[in-house]
Amino acid sequence: MTRGGQGLARVAVVVRAGAAPLWWLGVCAAGIGLLVPGLTGRRIGVLSGAALFLAAVAVVACGRRGRYRDLARAAVRAGRHDVLQDRAVTLRAWRRGHRWWLLLAFLAALGSAFAAPAAVGLLLAGCGAGLWLKAAWIGRLEQADQALLWVRVDWLGGGAGRPAGKTVKAYRTTGIAAGDAAPGGARRRAPALV
Repeated sequence: MTRGGQGLARVAVVVRAGAAPLWWLGVCAAGIGLLVPGLTGRRIGVLSGAALFLAAVAVVACGRRGRYRDLARAAVRAGRHDVLQDRAVTLRAWRRGHRWWLLLAFLAALGSAFAAPAAVGLLLAGCGAGLWLKAAWIGRLEQADQALLWVRVDWLGGGAGRPAGKTVKAYRTTGIAAGDAAPGGARRRAPALV
């Protein structure tokens, strides 16, 4: 970075970074949990897990939307010396910063299967699904404004995962074609050859 340029990470990519690990760890923990009869029995464990799944999806997908909207409205254009971080780098930073939390959550979900089979695993999967929905919502904001939202890397915190945290003062914007991620944080598809 030169002349005051900042490293910028895509907001939607940071939000989406935890979706796949939480989803797959939750599904695996729920599946393994079904092998254990548990104190409550499988039926009650799965029903309570389904309720936790739906609650987690709603809370995670809708949480802090006002803060995201306010930051998006106040966003300023990225400078010519700002460095746009690749999608893979952002994902790697998030996953490296949260690996121990993911491991502890997975182990807790496995351990809780002895009480309520599959319940906490489905809760983890619901958090992952909620993050996907939130990233898709951010993608719709980006498409409506025809501008991608970026956040300074040094404002994301130690785990590189708080794109709407207290340390974030404002977002930056670029054109819709900037970077290697599509609106919503998914991998940008290569244009079809004709």
